[in-house]
Formats: sequence, structure tokens, C-alpha cells
Amino acid sequence: MLTTVAELFDLPADVVAGLPRLEMVGSRQLYVEHHAGILAYSEAQIDVNTAAGVLRVRGEGLSLLAMTAEELRIGGRIAAVEWVR
Repeated sequence: MLTTVAELFDLPADVVAGLPRLEMVGSRQLYVEHHAGILAYSEAQIDVNTAAGVLRVRGEGLSLLAMTAEELRIGGRIAAVEWVR
């Protein structure tokens, strides 16, 4: 049904379903849309709650550069981005 709604209004299916959208800028910044909060935070690891599961970001010197109810930006030396099941 979500696919039909997305096609009808010419919207990306991920936006209609509320799925997270990730954008990396090199290995220094990660932008996440449609998050549901921070579960764990340290300079080595940040766990982000999303509708698709927990997104784990690992690296060095990690920090939240910006955060709103829908979006967040993580900075630092990002070594890995993975889904935790």
C-alpha cells in the first residue's frame, strides 16, 4: 500500500514509510533523517534508534554536531556504520 501511495503522489517510498535516510560526507560526517533518538553516546560509538532498527556508528572523536526531532549530524572519524539486529 505504501508503494501505491508513493507512486500516486510521486514521493520516494522511503519518505512515505518513514525509513531513515543516511548521507555520508567522506569519513568525517554522517547525516541521518527520520531518527527516533539516541540510545548510546560516546566518543567511540553512537547508537541511533530508527524505524528500521538501531544504527550503530563507530569511530574516533565522535560527536553530535546538530540534532533536531527529525535529523541529526554526527562528526568525527567514522570507521563503521552498521545496522544492529
